[in-house]
Amino acid sequence: MITESIFIFLGELITIGIILLLLILIITLVLGKILIKKNLLIFPKVMLLGLDAFYSPLKKFSKSLGLDKTLVDHIGVELRNKVNEKKFNKIPNDEKLIFLPHCLRAADCEAKLTKTGVECTECGRCSIGIIKSKAEPMGYTVFIVPGSSFIERIIKEQHFKAVVGIACYEDLNLMMMNLSDFAPQGVLLTQDGCFLTKVNVKEVLDKIGYEKQDQTKQTTLT
Repeated sequence: MITESIFIFLGELITIGIILLLLILIITLVLGKILIKKNLLIFPKVMLLGLDAFYSPLKKFSKSLGLDKTLVDHIGVELRNKVNEKKFNKIPNDEKLIFLPHCLRAADCEAKLTKTGVECTECGRCSIGIIKSKAEPMGYTVFIVPGSSFIERIIKEQHFKAVVGIACYEDLNLMMMNLSDFAPQGVLLTQDGCFLTKVNVKEVLDKIGYEKQDQTKQTTLT
């Protein structure tokens, strides 16, 4: 009888645990969709905790519901952008890194690959040169990287306090998750893949505060 009671009790605990998990997954997805559609942040700490703690179950649960496969990572990127925005803006630009994916390069790119990534010559054939030419005079350090191993090496060698990443949904969300101590900001590719990807350059420049700085300069000159 005692053994049977224990099994019944454990069964009830497991059932309750499954119900709670489902509630957490549903709440995280609902609040995430509100954030994406209405740009409204609700219970950010709860959302971030749920997203990180149940990342894999969320992806599987979202897929089982027939939702967009990028939804969970999209929520993660937007959530981290909102949560870290104020801290990021307070950090001087010369203490910020920008990671651009090498897949943004033009098909005929002649830039060389070094241990810190692709050495852009700003030839004007792709968006990388445009972003680099605007960001570096502002104080940012720009890296064009082929993969996560390059990012790991750069992080070990650089002294920085904040980071901006441009990548596809999953790569960007995981990068921001791994660099959560550095007030990460991210911009999603508008066309992903491994070759000739695209990004909204204006969105990147807005993220790094280019227009604000340009307006400040014009105000100072007048």
